[in-house]
Amino acid sequence: MTTKPINPANPTDTTQLTTPCSPLKAPPPLDSTPAFEMCFTSTPRGARLARRLAAVRLDEWGIPYGTDPHEAIVLIVAELSANAVRHGHVPGRDFHLRLQATPDGRTVRVEVTDTRTERHPRRPTAPPDVPDAEEAGRGLLLVSQLATHWDWHPRPNGPGKTVWAEYAFPARL
Repeated sequence: MTTKPINPANPTDTTQLTTPCSPLKAPPPLDSTPAFEMCFTSTPRGARLARRLAAVRLDEWGIPYGTDPHEAIVLIVAELSANAVRHGHVPGRDFHLRLQATPDGRTVRVEVTDTRTERHPRRPTAPPDVPDAEEAGRGLLLVSQLATHWDWHPRPNGPGKTVWAEYAFPARL
């Protein structure tokens, strides 16, 4: 099949590409460590999309929907992404999500990077057990309970910071 070349100067041209566009990232080779990374808009919609794509990717890696590890890792992604949007937002800048499994497949690391330098995460303290206590501010408390380890470090290649958490799978019986 032959088609005429696309002329970007003509916006009404309906010619289609002869070959399909390649995906954003090629699937990893079978012998490599599973990893996923992507930038998202620093908005609530971007945080929701990060959570949903992380859930899909975990399922593809063999961590199925509905299992405790899947739900815990997705909640970690959701909380860190929401914090990047709420506390790390810089107008016109995105946040970056990276998921990576260790080579042995026993740990998944979640990294969320934003471009706000002056606001650093603080170690959470347990909220008071008051029924009317505000729900906001519990994200890092949840992350600290679900993750094996978590911390943050300055962004190495620009302004901002990376907050990371590692989820280690329970030993199999």
